[in-house]
Amino acid sequence: MALHTLNLVGAGRVGQTLARLWQQQGTFAIQDVLTTSQASAQAACGFIGAGTPVAVPQAMRAADLWMLAVPDAQLAQVAQALAQTATPHPAPLAGLDASGGALRTAPVPGPQRPPAPCGAGPVVFHCSGALGAEQLAPLAALGWRTASAHCILSFAQAATAVAQFAGTPCALEGDGDACNTLRPAFCAIGAQCFDLESQHKLLYHAAAVFATNFLPVLQTVAEDAWLATGVPAQLIPGLRTSLLAKAVANISTLGPAAALTGPAARGDTAAIARQALAVGAWDAQAGAAYEALSALALRIAAHRAKPLA
Repeated sequence: MALHTLNLVGAGRVGQTLARLWQQQGTFAIQDVLTTSQASAQAACGFIGAGTPVAVPQAMRAADLWMLAVPDAQLAQVAQALAQTATPHPAPLAGLDASGGALRTAPVPGPQRPPAPCGAGPVVFHCSGALGAEQLAPLAALGWRTASAHCILSFAQAATAVAQFAGTPCALEGDGDACNTLRPAFCAIGAQCFDLESQHKLLYHAAAVFATNFLPVLQTVAEDAWLATGVPAQLIPGLRTSLLAKAVANISTLGPAAALTGPAARGDTAAIARQALAVGAWDAQAGAAYEALSALALRIAAHRAKPLA
């Protein structure tokens, strides 16, 4: 049986990672790849190991699935542009055919058929953690089945993400038929899929930011403070490696609450207040962050100290 075809609009680290994994597993037939330039599309296809680089949306062929791996700020605009390409007017692409609802790349002679009914169109999904499938509303109006699929993984480098992907949790949100199509595809490359309600996406993604994106920020502040107090620069990499490795090991073994140490874990609010003043005198924003994080740490420590009912 022929593989389902997959088109990519945008192919940065997330798009390249997922497409390469699906290519390696034989999950989808990677078809057309559209990025910001022909050169970047060619580079993406090279990494993926399949696909045809294209320069404009009108050059993209019909496909069973479409992945929009573009920045959040561009999602609505890309969905609107794709929808305009898929409608009879004004572009030469004729819209959705009644059997599959995919893009056509040439005018269709004779009377135009209406868009496919809801549920019969292709699946189109984006990879944003903070935004829901409603960003793809222009395509949903044409009968496309819309969803979002967000993988909780740091995609710092595509090659590294490919190696680390197995076991990654993946949040699916949107049209039920679309999610049911995506679930086995993500599971095939090692994802652990779960359903997420649309109204929870912002808080859900903020949690991922706390868990991953803020760690480099905190480490940078710590290293800047060390340097400001005279810690030799050549010692910083060793401190970074040692402290982070031990902290991660403790959190992984004990859980975050039990791994908490420092003045908040001891309930030493006087020490926290003195340190907050010192940090604030050095850097006002860092001082505010120290106070806010210390308040959270005190809350965690207090909850940890409560006896079980």
